[in-house]
Amino acid sequence: MTASLSIVVPVLNEAGGIEATLAALAPLRARGAEVIVVDGGSRDDTIALARPLADRIVDGPRGRARQMNAGAAVASAPHLLFLHADTRLPERADELIAAALATHPQAWGRFDVVIEGRSDWLPVVAALMNRRSRWSGIATGDQAMFMTRAAFDAAGGFPDQPLMEDIELSIRLKRLRGPVCLRERVTTSGRRWEQRGVWRTILLMWRLRLLYALGVSADRLAPWYR
Repeated sequence: MTASLSIVVPVLNEAGGIEATLAALAPLRARGAEVIVVDGGSRDDTIALARPLADRIVDGPRGRARQMNAGAAVASAPHLLFLHADTRLPERADELIAAALATHPQAWGRFDVVIEGRSDWLPVVAALMNRRSRWSGIATGDQAMFMTRAAFDAAGGFPDQPLMEDIELSIRLKRLRGPVCLRERVTTSGRRWEQRGVWRTILLMWRLRLLYALGVSADRLAPWYR
C-alpha cells in the first residue's frame, strides 16, 4: 500500500531522544504514514534505537540538507514532511497536513512552534519566529516544513549547503506559491538556545540571516554558526 505521508527525520547522534520522537509518530504510521530515518553517521545508538520504530533507515551523506534529500529520494508518498529529531508534532498532524496540501498541487507549509526549555524567554522567541514566518512567508526547519512531492521537485529539493537550507528552500517554494501557515504547534527543544544563551543565539541568527540576505554564502556563514 502506498503511504499517504512520508515523514523524513534526519539524525546525527540523537540516541538521547530519538525513541520518544519516533514513538510519538506511531499513530500516524497506523493511519498510513511512513517514517524514514536518515542517518548522517551517528556514533551512538541512534540507529539501533530507531530501527524498530521506523519504516526505513537510510545511510545518507552527512549534512541536514543532504540527509533530507536522501530521505525524499526514497519516499513513496505524494506528501512530504521534514521533521527534526527533537521536534514533536501536534495531534493528528497528518490530517492537518493532508487538508493543507489539498489546496493546490504545489502547496507547502509549516506549523507554528513552541520551544521547550527552562528559559522564560523561549516563549517570546517562538512567538517572534511564528509572527516573522507568517509575515515573510519563510519557514524554518524547527516549524516542521511539509509540501507536496510536486512542490519539492519543482523547487529542486533542499539546496546542497551547510546552513540556511530551510530558508533557501522556502524562497524557492514561495516562487511557486505562498505557504500554508498552520496555527497548530509543534514542540521543539530549546537546547540550542540554552546551551549558547538565548539572546546570544537570537543575535547570532539575526546576523546570519541578514548576511545571507545580503548575499554572503552559506559556506562562509557555517563556521560562525558552529
